[in-house]
Amino acid sequence: MRPAQLARAGASQLGALAPLAGLSRERLAELAEMAFIERAPRGSDPLASRAAGQSLFLLGGELLLAFEGGGTLVVVGGSGDGLQALNRQKGRIVRSKAITDVDLLALDDDMLDTLATWDQAVRSDTRFGGAFTLSSLRTGAFAQLPTAHIEELLKRFERLPVARGQTVIREGDEGDYYYVVDDGRFKVERLVGGAHVVLAELKSGDAFGEEALVSDAKRNASVSAVTYGDVLRLARADFNELLREPLLRRIDFRAAADRVRGGALWLDVRYPSEYQYDRLPGAINVPLAEVRHMFAVLDRSREYVAYCQSGRRSAAAAFLFAQRGFRVCLLEGGLKQAAERAA
Repeated sequence: MRPAQLARAGASQLGALAPLAGLSRERLAELAEMAFIERAPRGSDPLASRAAGQSLFLLGGELLLAFEGGGTLVVVGGSGDGLQALNRQKGRIVRSKAITDVDLLALDDDMLDTLATWDQAVRSDTRFGGAFTLSSLRTGAFAQLPTAHIEELLKRFERLPVARGQTVIREGDEGDYYYVVDDGRFKVERLVGGAHVVLAELKSGDAFGEEALVSDAKRNASVSAVTYGDVLRLARADFNELLREPLLRRIDFRAAADRVRGGALWLDVRYPSEYQYDRLPGAINVPLAEVRHMFAVLDRSREYVAYCQSGRRSAAAAFLFAQRGFRVCLLEGGLKQAAERAA
C-alpha cells in the first residue's frame, strides 16, 4: 500500500539530500512548498509499486534493502545512504522492509534535472529575479527546452523596468517581443464594443506576447502595468530560434492520423462557423481566442493534434498549450496542405 501524505518537507531537510545540496535557498524554499513527506508503517515494503521516473529518499526511520543476487543494506534516515536516492543504489533492489515506521520523500527526476540546470544558470546572472519560478519551470515553455538552449536564452533576454500604468504592448500593434513578468502585476485587456475589458492579470513568471509572434499576426490585446514592475523581453528572432521551434512539434497529415488512431484527439482551433463546415472526424473545437480558458478543462493525460486552415492559428494554439505542459502536435500546413497532398 502506498504511504499516506503526512506533512510538507522542510527546506533544511531537502538541502541535506545529495542531489539538492547545490540548490539555492530560494529554490529549496520553492521545492519545500510542494514536497510532501510520506509515512510507511513498520513491516511494510514502501518501495513496492513505486512509479518510474522518481527518486525516493529516506528522511526518518530505518529501512532494510534486499538486492538482486543477495546482499542487504540497512539505511538510516537523514544520514549516510539515507541522503542518497534509495532506488539509485548500485544494485537492483528486489524488496524493502521498514524496520521502524519510516518517513519518505519522492521527487520527480525530470523536475530535479530542470531545477539543477536552471538554478545554476539563473544564479550566474544577476539580472533575473522571480521570473523563473519552480512552477513555471515545471509546466511552462522553459521546462521543455533543450538544455543547450538555456544559457543562450538567458543571455538574450533584456530586462525592462515598467512604471505603474505603463503600456507594454498595445492591441493592434505588430508583434516584436516575447515577454516574461519578473516582478509586479500586469493586466491584459481588449477593446470590446468600445470598452476596455480586462481578460487576465499576470504575475511573476507569467509570459505574454507569444501569440502574435507564433501566428505572425497583430497584437490581439494590450498589456499594462498595475504596479511598478520589471519584465524580461526576447526579440522575435531569438524567440523563434530558441523557444518557438523547440516547442512546436510539427507532423504531416499521415503521421497525425496515426497519432489519432492511437488515441490522440484532433484540436480544431478555427472559428465555430469553420469547424461546423469541414471539421475532421472526432475533432474538438477550441477557437484560438478560447485556448487560455481551456487549460483547466482539457485532459492533460491525452495527446492532441492542433489544426486550422493554413497552420498559422494552430501554431499559436500549439505553442500556448505546450507552454502549459500539454502534449500537442501541430498539423504542418493545416487542412489546406493536407487536402493538396490528398488530391
